[in-house]
Amino acid sequence: QVQVVESGGGLVQPGGSLRLSCAVSGTIFSINFMDWYQQAPGKQRELVATITNAGTTNYANSVKGRFSISRDNAKNTVYLQMNNLKPEDTAVYYCHVVHGGYGYWGQGTQVTVSS
Repeated sequence: QVQVVESGGGLVQPGGSLRLSCAVSGTIFSINFMDWYQQAPGKQRELVATITNAGTTNYANSVKGRFSISRDNAKNTVYLQMNNLKPEDTAVYYCHVVHGGYGYWGQGTQVTVSS
């Protein structure tokens, strides 16, 4: 059993920053990919950033240069540092991890960018 829990969302003004965290717990052997997705109202869930267990990262074009994904393998935690936030970044952000060939999702955390 693997549990995925996000935290760190909230309300921020345009240009501000937030740091999301995602903690993975349970019976864990080796987590491969750790990803962040966003789902805006009325839209499909979209991949924002991904990081492999070797530390290789990849980003959606819309967040390149503003968001940074990192992970602490000892703590089974992945982070998403979001800088220079824009109103269009408003969405529920979901953490997704691949472990043992299966994908696991968190419950999501709301990020609202508004003045």
